[in-house]
Amino acid sequence: MTASPLQNVTHACFGLSYLAAFACEVARTRWPRAGLRAAGLAFGGAGLFAHTAYLAVRHPTPAAPYGSLLLLAWVLAVFYLYGTVHHARQAWAVFVLPVVLGLVGLSLAFVDTPGAAPPADFPTWLAGPRFWGAVHGLLLLLAAVGVSVGFLASVMYLVQARRLRRKMNPLGRVSMLSLERLEAMNRRAVNAAFPLLTAGLVLGGVLLERDAAPEDTWLSPKVVGTAGLWGVFLVLLYMRYAAHVPGRRLAVLTVAAFGLMVAVLAAAHPLVGPGAAAGPAGPEGGAP
Repeated sequence: MTASPLQNVTHACFGLSYLAAFACEVARTRWPRAGLRAAGLAFGGAGLFAHTAYLAVRHPTPAAPYGSLLLLAWVLAVFYLYGTVHHARQAWAVFVLPVVLGLVGLSLAFVDTPGAAPPADFPTWLAGPRFWGAVHGLLLLLAAVGVSVGFLASVMYLVQARRLRRKMNPLGRVSMLSLERLEAMNRRAVNAAFPLLTAGLVLGGVLLERDAAPEDTWLSPKVVGTAGLWGVFLVLLYMRYAAHVPGRRLAVLTVAAFGLMVAVLAAAHPLVGPGAAAGPAGPEGGAP
């Protein structure tokens, strides 16, 4: 059987495309030309196409750091492209693309680790008992998207607040969203991510109790980190709705929550061991 051309897509294809798009967007902050915007969108669209093709052909499992990082990067790449088109005059890609590039680059560190490949019976395993593991992974991936959006809004909030305080524009002629809109974006992202994270954490605990043999898997970095992330979100909600903490402090804590989330994504899943993803006895599921 002739191999599909899409099988030749590599990290370099979409990584370099995103990098070129970022370079165009940075240049546009100094020289806001229509040609730079068009070139940035073209490179970004090409990167997203290659990224999508790579995931469609390789379909790495989200149970492993490699797959969860690449899937999160893909969702944020969609978020970047949509935001760049929708907010044509805003410095959107300058903030989102570095996160996409960072996640893609970090995934390279886990490309050969156990669990990077999908189960041998993928995707038919979704119809079996591993269905709830897939739901667990989806819930935590969506929560990770919410954390990432909150992080991006927080970084933009901090930059915009500093810009207004010093009466300067560090991004040249490209404008930014208002503090009110950025704070609202952060609030909506956190409010959406918390129930998803809670449901994913509870379901993961049930799956871990059912399928994990050794008791010390409850103390694995991924489980402890996910529980810690849930605690950080609980503090965030308390600070916002009970203590009415100023937006700047909430933004700083959201940035810290994103750092913890990346560490959790990079940690090994307690149900993924050497060779676990190679056959029917593979992992149950999700991201953190």
